[in-house]
Amino acid sequence: MLSDQPTADPYLQPSFSLKNRIARLTWGIVSVLFFHYSPRPFHLWRAFLLRSFGATLGRGCHVYPKARIWAPWNLICDDVVAIADDVVILNPSPVFLGSHATISQGAFLCGASHDYKKADFPLISSPIHIGPYAWICARAIVQMGVNVADGAILAVGGIATKNLDSWTVYGGVPARKISTRPNVLSIGPSVYEDGSLNEQSAISTSE
Repeated sequence: MLSDQPTADPYLQPSFSLKNRIARLTWGIVSVLFFHYSPRPFHLWRAFLLRSFGATLGRGCHVYPKARIWAPWNLICDDVVAIADDVVILNPSPVFLGSHATISQGAFLCGASHDYKKADFPLISSPIHIGPYAWICARAIVQMGVNVADGAILAVGGIATKNLDSWTVYGGVPARKISTRPNVLSIGPSVYEDGSLNEQSAISTSE
């Protein structure tokens, strides 16, 4: 039987404070007007907007215009991080991206869920940590509370439900170990036949 007082239904109660909702509304307006329609090369402009809303970004970060950041104040990036178009970062809790981490097109960093064991179905969240030189490939999903260690790769469409080991390649649903990859920090940059350095970085994989 439906209640005569719908406001008593816990499903109808807000999950976040009024201050949080106002901040997200303000960010939503700013992101629509000034972030999502900015030219692709305007990385410094988008970094400025994110920092204005509390994001921590190191030097050389490339966040593309169609990326959707739920709460900039909970985004912490080291130097040279790439967040491609159509990435969704749902971050009621902090999301950490290490130096040279790459989040490819359509990936989803899902930092929240609901406690289905409780009658009021409350929203719950946990931090996500993506280590240096890790790569979250296109349309892959990282669930809340997961630590993706240094240099790990989550293949296209994979879903990480638990921590991923360093310098290891994972794929599938749920993600399982496929292979390992070289530790690029120990072998150093590769060199082309003409002697020039291969300077491919996290940024080049998202452009």
